[in-house]
Amino acid sequence: MTLENKLGITDSAELARAEEKLSKKKAIALFESGYLNDLQAGSYEALVKIHKYLFEDIYDFAGKMRNANLAKGNFRFAPVMYLQAALENIEKMPQNNYDEIIEKYVEMNAAHPFREGNGRSTRIWLDLILKKELRSVIDWSRIDKDDYLSAMERSPIKDIEIKHLLKQALTDKIDDREIYIKSIDYSYYYEGYTVYKAEEL
Repeated sequence: MTLENKLGITDSAELARAEEKLSKKKAIALFESGYLNDLQAGSYEALVKIHKYLFEDIYDFAGKMRNANLAKGNFRFAPVMYLQAALENIEKMPQNNYDEIIEKYVEMNAAHPFREGNGRSTRIWLDLILKKELRSVIDWSRIDKDDYLSAMERSPIKDIEIKHLLKQALTDKIDDREIYIKSIDYSYYYEGYTVYKAEEL
């Protein structure tokens, strides 16, 4: 079933391609405009603003909390009736060191607050926290897709695997445009998109 969208597209494959191109352009603008620097790293409000910025030209629900229950494979994300409380608890989680930051990221992934575009938005949100607290970001291109997906699936029960995987890909190149763009490219790769490179947009 194709999500209702502002583009009037009814074919899911066509929508996926259009969504990738438009939101990736917005993701690059998000970095180049300096908009991210004004956000409160680790807050739900920051995640809302990132999601809205990326998807506001495509979906009416950009930046809005979902009102439907979601699952991926056998994993069920936070039920709608508990979602607000879950987000308030995540907001209060500490982010003083690497382990605390990844634990917060894992919880936000499990909450999955939006109807679509959670992974892409939350990875930018994670890098924003890492940049502020540890002066690091993740070079996502150094992480194997299958290793990442399986580690994330297991992370709500056992997060040692995802902590190890992401730690190996940390870099201090926090203002490097190429690292950021590679991260955006790989965000789409992780979620099964075609992956248009930045120069193809």
